[in-house]
Amino acid sequence: MVRRLAWSLPPAVLLAAAFLYPLALVVRQSFQSDTGGTSLKPYTAVFASAAFRQALWTTVWLALAATACCLVLGFFLALVIAFVPFPGAKAVARFVDVFLSFPSFLITLALLFLYGSVGMANGLWTEATGEASGPFHFLTTPWGVLLAEVTYFTPFVMRPLLAAFSQLDTAQLEVAASLGARPARIVRRVILPEALPALAAGGGLVLVLALNEFGIVLFTGAKGVSTLPTLVYSKAILESDYPGACVVAVVNVLVSVGLYGLYRVVSRRAGA
Repeated sequence: MVRRLAWSLPPAVLLAAAFLYPLALVVRQSFQSDTGGTSLKPYTAVFASAAFRQALWTTVWLALAATACCLVLGFFLALVIAFVPFPGAKAVARFVDVFLSFPSFLITLALLFLYGSVGMANGLWTEATGEASGPFHFLTTPWGVLLAEVTYFTPFVMRPLLAAFSQLDTAQLEVAASLGARPARIVRRVILPEALPALAAGGGLVLVLALNEFGIVLFTGAKGVSTLPTLVYSKAILESDYPGACVVAVVNVLVSVGLYGLYRVVSRRAGA
């Protein structure tokens, strides 16, 4: 018993020092009012703000929409890479691993070069039509943020799916095909049940990352799109409202943990 405590104590201390203590400081600061002392005024002020309510709603729906789109698109792409023979399939699978190391702002900048106000698509349009500006301005809207998040986070779903598909016994697929099952039925009855744990893992990761994504929203230049992470930045850096920033940060953590827990419950009930 003593030996177990001796082995478990250092990791516990390290976890407390690296994570729990800073989090405790943020929580304590969220209860510090400008007049001094402990107060709920920072919470009441933030909760009464229309900007906070809008940021909360935007954060939640963007994260849920990005997770749903990544699950569908990631499953389809992983299915094609794993089971549809084409030249370069292995290279594409390796590129997915490399893609995971890319910073989110790099993908956003690539989209800006393509679809930004002075990007390639608008440039080709103005050259072809002679108009002063092109029609592609969606990157500065919530839909542009959603596109960037789906583009960046889809490989996080594909990676566990590709690993799961590599372990799938192909004899099951051959037997199902020999019995006359169509490809759609094979995917629904054979492949999808085996992929559910990987889908749950990838979807949970995407949900948490999307809820806390900052760089994509910032680099798209979507000024009308405010999420909880960008609101923390705005209050702390631009407004110097540190208690308010800590309140938003605490809410962001609670929303992330709550939605992730709900996602895990739904995944378990779905058999993932």
